[in-house]
Amino acid sequence: MFRHHRMAAYYAEQFGQRHAHGFFGHRHGHWRGMRAGRFFDHGDLRYLVLKLIAEKPRHGYELIKAIEEQFGGAYSPSPGVIYPTLTMLEDLGYTVATAEGNKKLYAITPEGQAFLDENKAQVDAVFDRLKEAGQTFGGGRAPEIRRAVHNLRLALATRLGRGALTQEQVLAVAAVLDKAAADIERI
Repeated sequence: MFRHHRMAAYYAEQFGQRHAHGFFGHRHGHWRGMRAGRFFDHGDLRYLVLKLIAEKPRHGYELIKAIEEQFGGAYSPSPGVIYPTLTMLEDLGYTVATAEGNKKLYAITPEGQAFLDENKAQVDAVFDRLKEAGQTFGGGRAPEIRRAVHNLRLALATRLGRGALTQEQVLAVAAVLDKAAADIERI
């Protein structure tokens, strides 16, 4: 029952109906280091996923990585949106999945290619926005900086997870972070 409700809500959203949880950060993935509004219009993700599958058959994880690459690492769709999209495309007859061990390899069907051809303007618009977003958000963010920011977040989470900080420790952590911010501004 729960899966059915989630799939029904997802299908409704993909076909243009409103859904209570329709903001980008919660329903479609996450931006690294920023909160963003909806990037994909209703139904756009299916165009993106189907077009990537049309380029070559792919597994779900490969699709996530391909989309992340398109965004220059600034955005990564969650498995919770990619896999329901794949299920929907398969249910619509636009893709066919073949089992490869415990994974599924998705390939486009003639119906899926016809759907892409019929919706070429929308598909092109999605890829234009994707290219623009990749240049805007991914072009200047070096992987070394993303790794360092990830390490900082991990260190903070690990330390905060060990228990409450004293006021002296809070001030020490804040001082280290303030110094790092000031040093970065001077670069």
